[in-house]
Amino acid sequence: MGRLGKEVAGQVISFIGFVGVAVTCGVPMWRVTTFVGANIVTGQTIWDGLWMNCVMQSTGQMQCSLNESVMRLTNDLQAARALVIISLIFAFIGFIISFIGAKCTGCLKQEASRAKVVIIAGCLIIISAILVLIPVCWSATVSITDFQNPLTIETQRREIGASIYIGWASSLILLIGGIILTTSCPPQRPMYGYPGYAPPPVYQYGPATYGPVYAPPSSRPYTGTGSYVPSKPYAAPGSISRQYL
Repeated sequence: MGRLGKEVAGQVISFIGFVGVAVTCGVPMWRVTTFVGANIVTGQTIWDGLWMNCVMQSTGQMQCSLNESVMRLTNDLQAARALVIISLIFAFIGFIISFIGAKCTGCLKQEASRAKVVIIAGCLIIISAILVLIPVCWSATVSITDFQNPLTIETQRREIGASIYIGWASSLILLIGGIILTTSCPPQRPMYGYPGYAPPPVYQYGPATYGPVYAPPSSRPYTGTGSYVPSKPYAAPGSISRQYL
């Protein structure tokens, strides 16, 4: 799979994870309590969420009330409300930044800048996955601990809701999408030899040629063996008369 295919796959997977985190944040099913009284008519199901609590009667009627005060929530749900919102912000920013550095867009001209932007987007999405994983695991641990506690009243035993499972799946999907984006950039190789670039020029070196070799002067005295005779005789210069004005 080429770089363009990896980027598109990472963006699609990250968007699916982003939608899953939004569903986890909005659906009030973090904890579910089912209570059946002496009569089946009195049975009811209680759903606890980050923003509202709903009670569904066995007759099919449902009543929901908003959590107007954060202090009414338990510690794990208070932290979950903040962390899930931050996770949504990080996932949204990373998803938008991934389009800026994508190969199919012309926002950035340099290839190195595009790769850095895509890596930053992938890191933001990975951070978003970790931020949504922490409150989901924390809330699941609290629900399991309270359910197995023998001192807990039967009507207060809460089970893990559907939002917890959606949060786990969304965290895994975001993690996969972020890893794909961070690994979609080209490897750090030299310019020559990378696909799309011409091979380095090859220079042909021939045999070396050298000039004449000069021997150092000898230390023996010079003795002339010939005489120099000019080929054209020269006459001696005559007398030059000087005239003064």
